[in-house]
Amino acid sequence: MSEIVITRTREQLKREYYKALSRKLILLTVCITGILLFIGLFSLSVFDSISLGETYEIIWNHIVGNNDYEPRSLEWWADRYIWNRSIPHILVAIIAGCCLSICGALMQSLMSNPLADPYTTGISSGACFGAVTAIIAGITFSSITGEMGIVTNAFIGAMIPALIIILISARIRMTPATIILIGTGISYFFNSMVTYLMISTDADTLKTAYIWQVGSLDGMTWASVPLMFTVTLVGSILVLLSWRQLNLMSLGEESAVSLGLDVQKFRILCLILMSLMTAGVVTYVGIIGFVGLVAPHIVRLVIGGDNKYVIPLSMAVGTLLLLFADYVAIQFANLPVGVVMSLIGSPVFLILILYNHKSRGVLY
Repeated sequence: MSEIVITRTREQLKREYYKALSRKLILLTVCITGILLFIGLFSLSVFDSISLGETYEIIWNHIVGNNDYEPRSLEWWADRYIWNRSIPHILVAIIAGCCLSICGALMQSLMSNPLADPYTTGISSGACFGAVTAIIAGITFSSITGEMGIVTNAFIGAMIPALIIILISARIRMTPATIILIGTGISYFFNSMVTYLMISTDADTLKTAYIWQVGSLDGMTWASVPLMFTVTLVGSILVLLSWRQLNLMSLGEESAVSLGLDVQKFRILCLILMSLMTAGVVTYVGIIGFVGLVAPHIVRLVIGGDNKYVIPLSMAVGTLLLLFADYVAIQFANLPVGVVMSLIGSPVFLILILYNHKSRGVLY
């Protein structure tokens, strides 16, 4: 009799849990979708003398092939600007927000550390060193020159810290704290090299290098989309399929091992995947901070720590944060989006820490 009562109680608790979770998911999804549509649609209206309604009409005409405007007319210029600049710009913001936030959720679960983000392993400093080397010194790690030379340099530079950590992880048993410390050491090394290069150049080149360093979505074209989209799509699918293992990792290394997970192998595979995803985005947009750090925290605050829901919703929240920061950056004299993201992200993160500490005593 007591077993039947216990079973019914468990089923009732389970139903109540999923009912409450469903309400939270629906509310969060509706809010995110509404705000994303609002910001995304308004972000398209950036061409002078063209209203928001006319912008959508121009986009629709381009899609259906009815864009035979008089050469060099206002509509002719607007069509080319919106289709070749505005839309790729927004698509890159969406892709970058998704990628950085899912990498942040992955790293926080992998390291069992709420302060981990996609740049924890030193990827950002390596990418910055590669890009600054191409911008300032004109040295590329391949035969490619020009803008693609900077992108290639940044990608190769981003993979160097990741490769170092992966090789060390394959030889010795590394704890999350060890990985974070090694990543910090690598970051300091590459940052010192970047500082040396930046103080030895002229003002114009320094400005270009600095804007790349803080993160910017300016100059994004359709050529910037394919690699970022492919890396983000494939990586996101793989991370989503690994939500059970990530839940085990969130419990701690010892608990994960006791439940049958090969922690060392899984961690190395995740580091490889996270490195490729982050490098694929950073090479184009630069170092945009706080997206991968704040987005997973906001989601966990609302629905809890189950990665089955945290990962996809983190992607949506990360996209929302980056689109909003980009919209604000455009309104204020085209500031680099990395600057605005830091201005938004840092107080939000502090509020989340204080709220969690007050309500639970811990961040998780």
